[in-house]
Amino acid sequence: MKNNKLFIAILISLVFGVFLGALVHYYFPSYQEDFSKNIKLLGTVFIRMVQMIIAPLVFSTLVVGIAKMGDLKMVGRVGGKAMAWFITASLVSLLLGLVLVNTLKPGLNTNISLNELDGASDLLEKTQTFSLEEFIKHLVPKSLFEALATNEILQIVIFSILFGIALASLGKKGKPVIKILDTLSHVILKMVTYIMWVAPFGVLGSVASAVAKHGFGIFSLYANYLIAFSIGIIILWIILLLVGYLFLGKRLFVLLQRIKNPLLIAFSTTSSEAVFPKLVEELERFGCQNKIVSFTLPLGYSFNLDGSMMYMTFASIFIAQVYGIEMTLGEQLTMLLVLMLTSKGVAGVPRASLIVIVATCAMFGIPPEGIALILPIDHFCDMARSMTNVLGNSLATAVIDKWEIKTELNE
Repeated sequence: MKNNKLFIAILISLVFGVFLGALVHYYFPSYQEDFSKNIKLLGTVFIRMVQMIIAPLVFSTLVVGIAKMGDLKMVGRVGGKAMAWFITASLVSLLLGLVLVNTLKPGLNTNISLNELDGASDLLEKTQTFSLEEFIKHLVPKSLFEALATNEILQIVIFSILFGIALASLGKKGKPVIKILDTLSHVILKMVTYIMWVAPFGVLGSVASAVAKHGFGIFSLYANYLIAFSIGIIILWIILLLVGYLFLGKRLFVLLQRIKNPLLIAFSTTSSEAVFPKLVEELERFGCQNKIVSFTLPLGYSFNLDGSMMYMTFASIFIAQVYGIEMTLGEQLTMLLVLMLTSKGVAGVPRASLIVIVATCAMFGIPPEGIALILPIDHFCDMARSMTNVLGNSLATAVIDKWEIKTELNE
């Protein structure tokens, strides 16, 4: 009942946010900038409230998940299944983006002009030093406290896996530490319940800000791009849901019912990170084992971003099409593999997809300034990307949990 009330509250906030934003954009244009800047603070406050508990939650749940498995053989087995799923899903998503952008060709015969960088300069600066060296530095934390302070999920995951394996190997000596971390994770999940009631205000602020600033006209300006991208997201959802049904059967619909709030929040706030704590809670209520959720979901947030993956190949080739740069099939497949690797190096970085696209374009001789072409509508694309990332990780966790139950029964 509480979930339904929250869902309705978020839905009302979403509709009201669109109405309020449109009202300011079309009837009070002189207040657009100030209104957009101020109302966005509601979304910022909500996301920051969630961000403050993500690092301790990822650390405590992942360490406890590994330690509770006890058997390091099981850790390797579950980790292997998770990575096999993540790699396959990532390749399918990247390939789908590649096929669609080449089939629909949204970047050809476009009337979009590059008048100004409009915020692209900061992204260009961030990728000036993008290299293998930076990738490795980002992958391995030099300090746990720095990783926790900056919410570097991938770095926290690396440390937590090592810490959890070491803790599990201590046996009885490690039990007190496991108990403390287990209690910590439950306390944080209780905090989630309180924070989620701020979500409707966050949704209202995020949506009203975007519509007030850009209005509805931006959708018609970028019609080809948005239609092609929307087709891609729909196809990706169909693929994910079919695969989910293949493994979960009718339980898939129960899972979708459980994660409807996280999906809507991710869509409205353009942040899959904002729903991580709530997703942990809902997947456990769905019936997934705590140790599997605690282990698989944080890994998924670093390695399994299906919506973002599809967008990366789609946007990169789109920019090339706009500039009239023809890429051979070999070059495009090489780009796909590069994106497969580099996308993992910036997990947890704000606007990560755009940073990866800029870096990849520069690598393949595509003007990186072209990112300015898609910046104005990236917020709307990010809504769909974030929601798809949440669906992909939910399905992955539920399926891996089912596999592991079968394995345990066979043993």
